[in-house]
Amino acid sequence: MQTQFKRSNIDIGFDLFLYIVMTIAAIATLYPFLNVLAISFNESVDTVRGGIHIWPRAFTLENYESIFRFPGLIKGFQNSVLRTVIGSILGVISASMVAFVLARRDFQARKPFSMLFALTLYFSGGLIPSYMLMRDLHMINTFWVYIIPGMLGVWNVFIIRSYIDGLPYALQESAKIDGASDFTIYWRVILPLCKPVLATIALFIAVGHWNSWFDTFLYNSSNEKLTTLQYELMKVLQSTQSGNEAHNTNIVQNVAKVSPESIKMAITMVVSVPILLVYPFLQKYFVKGITLGAVKS
Repeated sequence: MQTQFKRSNIDIGFDLFLYIVMTIAAIATLYPFLNVLAISFNESVDTVRGGIHIWPRAFTLENYESIFRFPGLIKGFQNSVLRTVIGSILGVISASMVAFVLARRDFQARKPFSMLFALTLYFSGGLIPSYMLMRDLHMINTFWVYIIPGMLGVWNVFIIRSYIDGLPYALQESAKIDGASDFTIYWRVILPLCKPVLATIALFIAVGHWNSWFDTFLYNSSNEKLTTLQYELMKVLQSTQSGNEAHNTNIVQNVAKVSPESIKMAITMVVSVPILLVYPFLQKYFVKGITLGAVKS
């Protein structure tokens, strides 16, 4: 038999206060996105007048058409998708494998290795040594310069290791007694239990790969077949802001039809929508994965 509790006026007032605060927070979060979306679909000349909020005043697709007429954008999109998929898969696998080893209580050198990994969070070689390293490894003008240098994220390793530390170690001992190898324990016992944190880390890595453009500028800017979407959009934005300096006549003709503000908003939507489409599928793991993996040690 269920007991009915009568709520006091203070409880009702507090709930009402929370609803008001959450409504204000939701509006403050959604409004900038809706404003960018509205400007991206509004005519450039009309946009200059201002006063656009959440609905385009003079609807047009010209801003997006101008972006996708630029040469190299489709190839850049293909490279970005390929980079995001491969980089995320390899990044999650490598981080989880290292985290599994560091979480093993029978691994005697777990603390020295953890300290060694932690040092890389505070110190780095710098831009010029990194470039020289990639050059000596013959990775410049190759696709793998996007994947290999950033394949192992130490911060991701620590989050996954903390999550594994929260799992009962008796599971690994029981599997060991049953004759399972270390790889079998990792693959068939640990990984299925780490879905929330792995999904969260995969989202972090995917967003990083998708938004990255500076490594393309640094290592592959001279190879048009290996440029990424973000780098191509950066070139579009620069061409829009200084159209007279563009050497490509097609680019000059395209940028003459739109304003830099409209192009900025359209580019923002182009780079945001793919990640927004992925996020709902990982959202159910997000809070659980980041909290259970981050609060320990």
